[in-house]
Amino acid sequence: MSRILSVQTLAAAALSVMLAGVDGAHAEPQHGIAMYGEPALPPDFVALPYVNADAPKGGRIVFGEAGSFNSLNPHILKGEAPYGVGNYVFQSLMARSWDEPFTLYGLIAESVETDEERSWVEFTLREEAEFSDGTPITVEDVIWSYETLGTEGHPRYRAAWDKVESVEETGPRTVRFTFNTIDRELPLILGLRPILKKAQYEDRDFTASGFDVVPIGSGPYTIGEYEAGRFIRLMRDEDWWAADLPVMRGQHNLEEIRYEYFGDGDVVFEAFKAGVLDTYRELNAGEWERQYTFPAVQSGEIVKSEIPHDRPTGIAGFVMNTRRAPFDDWRVREAMLLAFNYEFMNETLGGGDQPRIRSYFHNSVLAMDHGPAEGRVRELLEPFSDTLLPGALEGYELPESDGTARNRKNLRAAMQLLRDAGWSVEDGVMRNADGETLSFEILLNQSATAIYGGTWAPQMIDIFTGALERLGIFADVVTVDNAQYRERTQSFDFGMTYYLRTLSLSPGTEQQYYWSSEMADTEGSYNWMGAESPAIDAMIDRLLTSKTEDEFNAAVKALDRALTTGRYVIPIWYSEVGRLAHVSRLKYPETISMYGDWLGFQPDVWWSEETDAEEAE
Repeated sequence: MSRILSVQTLAAAALSVMLAGVDGAHAEPQHGIAMYGEPALPPDFVALPYVNADAPKGGRIVFGEAGSFNSLNPHILKGEAPYGVGNYVFQSLMARSWDEPFTLYGLIAESVETDEERSWVEFTLREEAEFSDGTPITVEDVIWSYETLGTEGHPRYRAAWDKVESVEETGPRTVRFTFNTIDRELPLILGLRPILKKAQYEDRDFTASGFDVVPIGSGPYTIGEYEAGRFIRLMRDEDWWAADLPVMRGQHNLEEIRYEYFGDGDVVFEAFKAGVLDTYRELNAGEWERQYTFPAVQSGEIVKSEIPHDRPTGIAGFVMNTRRAPFDDWRVREAMLLAFNYEFMNETLGGGDQPRIRSYFHNSVLAMDHGPAEGRVRELLEPFSDTLLPGALEGYELPESDGTARNRKNLRAAMQLLRDAGWSVEDGVMRNADGETLSFEILLNQSATAIYGGTWAPQMIDIFTGALERLGIFADVVTVDNAQYRERTQSFDFGMTYYLRTLSLSPGTEQQYYWSSEMADTEGSYNWMGAESPAIDAMIDRLLTSKTEDEFNAAVKALDRALTTGRYVIPIWYSEVGRLAHVSRLKYPETISMYGDWLGFQPDVWWSEETDAEEAE
């Protein structure tokens, strides 16, 4: 299998479009837009470099999902919509190239135009762009979509909309957005907003979830047969208007995408083994070696594919809610990191093969440098030295144990930190001066296998709570169903829970939604930890306004330091490759983008090679 980029050239590949600074910004229509410099592909490109432009059409793929769904509207806070509806039924003005972290190419919009300062952006719609019912996509649909999503949609849309001063129709197929804030990423962010059909929603309550409206989008798939909470079929639109566009050629080849839902996550893997599902993603390296010996694998009917990638690790682990005691004290959070015996868990549950996440942007050119902060990174952080936690400037490493079950050295260090924070053990129970016990709730989703990628999450918690008991801390582990879990995490009603945030090589406005002080008390935001840090807010602002690659890079590295030393999450492992088991008829291109098995990979660039017998059926 070839790769477009080697690990050795990752830095150049990830930031290649940034080297030109702002000189590439222009005020004339272009086929694409880059955060810095110019798009890598010329106006006459034929297809994206990581697709099979001649992939056959047909066949299907069946995914397994843990939990349920009770809505077909993926753009609001209320309800749970199937994942594929948002991704494959709707389209945006621009589309990503997953080989260029900061570049978009025209999709619904045939061109994009902006000024040097990025104070406005103008999109020109393609004349042939249409919804799946054959009606044209109009400027009116675009304006209505942006206004509705920004005011009534999910909170993730609001931050960017608040930075829009005005929106106007400047021609029969052109729309211009003028900004009230300096944010160089805004033209790209707006280019990725889903476009909805105004006539379908304008006389309805957009915030209501349910099945009253079956969405009409402009994407490659339409919603077919479904049964609430059990399954949904997405059917390829044979008349999809964008099928031959260069940015879409060779993509969305499968005739049907089907999602089967299971109440218990443990059943998902068993359904895959039984042939009910066509693919399964394995997150545990040890399980990848131990559990995939069943007959279909041995016969070759099931293929194990390892997909290389060069993306950041993101953050995965157990997040602590700083809105409430005891996690409002960083010393308690550090004590939790010390008590969490990762090295022992890795050996016991992961076969010792799982590398640990060291920071939020670990495994990428954007990761913080270990050791003392230096150069521009230090200059950015020093004004906030009085609010930063220990290690941000001096250097910080996650605690490591000796790998034994006892973890004595780290537990002693944890005990000292707890004493410093005003806690001590009385009659075997950790209490403060007021006699209050140090206790908290660990919230888990009962769909453990599918949500966490294996049974290891509950097993980790068992080992962790056992260590806490040795400190006189007795955590209450509560397991709830998918609906309750979603409701409680959206309202931040937990002490500690599992947390996963994938991060890209092009961090931007979404960072506000993830970690900003503004989002700390906004229900439905991804700031589950409740971070309220002037340094984090300032670094997000800096990366959004940076005009050079060096400044952007320094801002992200500084943000990574502030987040990591905030001690909000107990990190676990990540995979250096993606592990996908799938039926042998499902194929993917030999050339893999730098993001590997991420968004835009399965099923987007896959196809099915049906046998004669399968076609006859």
